Amino acid sequence: MENREDVKGIAARAAIWSARHRVLAILGWIAFVAATVVLSGMIGTKQADEGTAGHGDSGDADRIVAAAGFPEQPAGEMVLIQNRAESDRTAATAEITEVLGATAGVTGVQEPIQSADGRSTLISFSITGDPETAAERVGPALDAVARVQSAHPGLFISEAGSASADQLVDEELTGGLNRLGMLSIPVTLGILLVAFGAVVASLLPVLLAIMSVVAAIGLMAAASRFAPAVDETTHVMLLIGLAVGVDYCLFYIRRERDERRRGADPHRALMIAAQTSGRSIWVSGLTVMIAMAGMFFTQDVVFVSFAAGTILVVATAVLGSLTVLPALLSLLGDRVDALKIPGLYRRNSDGRVWNALLDVVLAKPLISAIVAVAALGALAYPALDLKTRGQAIQDVSPDAPVVQTFLAIGESFPSKTTPAQIVVKDDSVKTAEFEKALAGLEAAVRDSGGKLAEPVGVEINPAGNVAVVSVGLAGRESDSVAVDALNLLRDQVVPDTFGRIDGATALVTGSTAGGVDYNEQLDRTLPLVFAFVLGLAFLLLLVSFRSIVVAVTGLVLNLLSVAACYGMLVYVFQYGHFEEPLGFVSGGGITNWIPMFLFVILFGLSMDYHVFVVSRIREGHDRGLSTRDAVREGIGRTAGVITSAAVVMVAVFALFATLPLTATKELGIGLAAAVLLDATIIRAVLLPSVMAMLGRANWWLPKWLGWLPEVAHEPPAQPDEPRIERELTPVS
Repeated sequence: MENREDVKGIAARAAIWSARHRVLAILGWIAFVAATVVLSGMIGTKQADEGTAGHGDSGDADRIVAAAGFPEQPAGEMVLIQNRAESDRTAATAEITEVLGATAGVTGVQEPIQSADGRSTLISFSITGDPETAAERVGPALDAVARVQSAHPGLFISEAGSASADQLVDEELTGGLNRLGMLSIPVTLGILLVAFGAVVASLLPVLLAIMSVVAAIGLMAAASRFAPAVDETTHVMLLIGLAVGVDYCLFYIRRERDERRRGADPHRALMIAAQTSGRSIWVSGLTVMIAMAGMFFTQDVVFVSFAAGTILVVATAVLGSLTVLPALLSLLGDRVDALKIPGLYRRNSDGRVWNALLDVVLAKPLISAIVAVAALGALAYPALDLKTRGQAIQDVSPDAPVVQTFLAIGESFPSKTTPAQIVVKDDSVKTAEFEKALAGLEAAVRDSGGKLAEPVGVEINPAGNVAVVSVGLAGRESDSVAVDALNLLRDQVVPDTFGRIDGATALVTGSTAGGVDYNEQLDRTLPLVFAFVLGLAFLLLLVSFRSIVVAVTGLVLNLLSVAACYGMLVYVFQYGHFEEPLGFVSGGGITNWIPMFLFVILFGLSMDYHVFVVSRIREGHDRGLSTRDAVREGIGRTAGVITSAAVVMVAVFALFATLPLTATKELGIGLAAAVLLDATIIRAVLLPSVMAMLGRANWWLPKWLGWLPEVAHEPPAQPDEPRIERELTPVS
């Protein structure tokens, strides 16, 4: 293939090279993906130690405990026997103790303890072996307890603990995530079959997206040396990679096919697609990666892992779209449309419905903008009341017996489910001074007015220099009652007791303390994340489009999309609407990590559509069209592909709502709703109406910024000689 055109830009140059060396490009891509798999198998992926990655005092306390050499504890379980129709628990208590003692895999059955109100009995025991795999061995104990419950229907007898909770998570959440990963691929393929109406064109984006995800997961093995991975990262990479990978290929293939149908020869069609859609993919991918990089500022192990994983998967998706995809298109030629599906294949991909709507919007741009802003404002309004909360056990599966038992135990024995732990480090904790402080703590617990609960437990490491003192907190994990109790413990009780030991360190940890410290860390880093993402996205749009107005408009529209998403989350999950259909119980707030994660993800993904649409509008403007005509052409011609891309994303993200965990439901509903709004109200109504009203002001750039590089948006110039159909042939 001869390069007779003045082609500029990374995307176009990559396409030319790939088309000329298509066999090398295709085999090189396959070798790259295979090499990442081999790399991952050789070095493995380093997993994050979430137990020692906390924040604030609780994080410091956890690290002290991790380094103190405490012997590994077996997985703990508890059986609750509670009055219901019957009040005599004596026989059932004796039977549970006897049955557990004779059950395989059970050890350390403790003496029964009674609740303060006299209505409940609790028996603690452990599961033998490695606590990490105890979920595989807890079944016999659960069956034994269930048999005793059947023999005493007038009592509530049920088991809960770390092993049974892990079993629930494995069955419900892990199984759901695996099903989600498998479902997302056929769902995406089905949507593309409808969008393209041809089997080959539909398979290409899915195949390349999957290969991009596989390569990124392989590269994550190396990246995990710097950003250790958490278990959920692979699932996030799959869904983000599938969404953006399919979108990028969809944009590229659609543009190439459209140019062929308009009469361009294979070479020119590919070059137009490379210099327009390819460039949009390059800019969009950079913007998405910049947004994801904002998560590094949180210094949180989960967010850092998500950032590394999503940046890698977006980078590989961009690489595949700009290299191997042009090679495949040049190899297949018009065979991309092979295996047409009757009734679905359409030569013209322009959206008639969207074009009709666009006529109305451009005829009345001011009214259209007011209506769109009012609609988005109404959706965003509940976000003014947004409250965050930590994750709780009832978020896993509220109707599960294990969850119900945990809640019941927490009410009757608050020190057994989510106790606060005071970590005391000194030269020696086996001293009279420590015993005096411990006695002071026990007195303070009794005088706390019910905010702190007995019994007070003490565990000392073999070296005798670290003690972990457990005390119950009133309330439930992260509610206001538990936080008030924690504040009393941290601000008054601990300083007045263990804080008086010379040279000792006394820090409070536990699930409530960890949640409070986590929220404080997010509050400190959130401004940095927002400033980084918004600042660099603005600069990238400014350089790409040489317009301050376009850059500012892009940021404002994306922020409106995020605000509307937040409002819908508050309405559904904080206020508790649609609890029954979605299968959750409202905790009175949004899971604390969701707002920031959604901001980062949505801001990045929204740029897919914004860059793609505005680039097409800029093409028309660069050809001399008026702004209104450029908007009409740009949005009208991208309507079909934007609709298809949005449907793919909405379908993939909506699958999250089928998972049992409340946080994943929030994530799925939030992402799906925001993408749907972005592709409809914002891109089809608000963007064209605002650009139509601004007119030439859209492209305003101050003279003092004239040094910014010129970026060509229009396709390469048409050769002078007559257009002829020709095949692209590789150069040896």
